[in-house]
Amino acid sequence: MTRPTLILLPGMPLDAALWEHQTRHLADVAETRVADLTAHDSVGAMADSVLAGAPARFALGGLSMGGYVALEILRRAPERVERVALLDTSARPDSPEQTANRRDAVALARKGKYRQVMRAGLARLVHPDRLGDQGLVDAVLAQMDRVGVEGYAREQTAIMTRPDSRPGLGTIRCPTLVLCGREDALTPPVLHEEMAGAIPGARLVLIEQCGHLSAMEQPQAVTALLRDWLLRG
Repeated sequence: MTRPTLILLPGMPLDAALWEHQTRHLADVAETRVADLTAHDSVGAMADSVLAGAPARFALGGLSMGGYVALEILRRAPERVERVALLDTSARPDSPEQTANRRDAVALARKGKYRQVMRAGLARLVHPDRLGDQGLVDAVLAQMDRVGVEGYAREQTAIMTRPDSRPGLGTIRCPTLVLCGREDALTPPVLHEEMAGAIPGARLVLIEQCGHLSAMEQPQAVTALLRDWLLRG
């Protein structure tokens, strides 16, 4: 049997290393690719870039910003998505307060304080118990360094200007996994309950002892859930 193509979409400001465990351990059931979203400043342009390089049909997974892009891909080409996994994300648009905070963070980053902005944000990205895990912290910061200030600024712009995806959730017809760290401070479980409740037949899973970066914080659990989702009929 031909393995499906699984396209994974990183959050901001992260790269393929976010999905390293999943890419390695799902290779027997899927041809896994991780998209580079750093060159674009809108979720529409990000979605178009993914679609341009994707096969006719594929499975799709996105975490945080990657989830916003996954929902945009479903709006633009629902017939091409075989199944979708939405991890630690939201269907809602940015609030005015969130947008103001993002603009402030970008301004600081451009004034030479990018690393300080990244370290400050780290406390909200992972479970409090994981902040002492130097390996995890270093791996996250290394991704942020690779994305860089301008990539970060473009991705923040895309997030600030993303549309409200809630009206289209009821039209999603492919098998859908909605997954969230129980202690996700950025996109808490209530937002995932909202999405799962609106998408017909969606499966909602909360991962214990886990913050926003579930694919890295609890990689074995996330990989097992994605394997099950890929293999379900």
